[in-house]
Amino acid sequence: MSHRVKRPVPAPPVVDDELAESVAELSQAFATPSRVRILARLWRAAGSVSVIADEIGMEQSAVSHQLRLLRHLDLVRAKREGRTIVYSLRDDHVAIMLNEAIYHVEHLREEGQAPRGS
Repeated sequence: MSHRVKRPVPAPPVVDDELAESVAELSQAFATPSRVRILARLWRAAGSVSVIADEIGMEQSAVSHQLRLLRHLDLVRAKREGRTIVYSLRDDHVAIMLNEAIYHVEHLREEGQAPRGS
């Protein structure tokens, strides 16, 4: 995968204080590895707390706590199916944000740079 291709990126909008605060709050979703792993898991397919916890190797209570935060940030939806609540990404925008973050880290690795915090 080549990262040398420059993709057209539109000019950013004017970012006022309210928008900046909302974007900063949304960015909290990527602030912990567990939330990133949960989002990546939900990108592949919807799942219940127990399924997600089993697949990513976390305690159910921890996954449930992180899903509550992700729901608060409007990144994850919950739908009741019988006695089970099934979680999924809210929409394709969430997958796109996650994909871009992963793409950027892979780009840095390809250039021989470790992302900060590593």
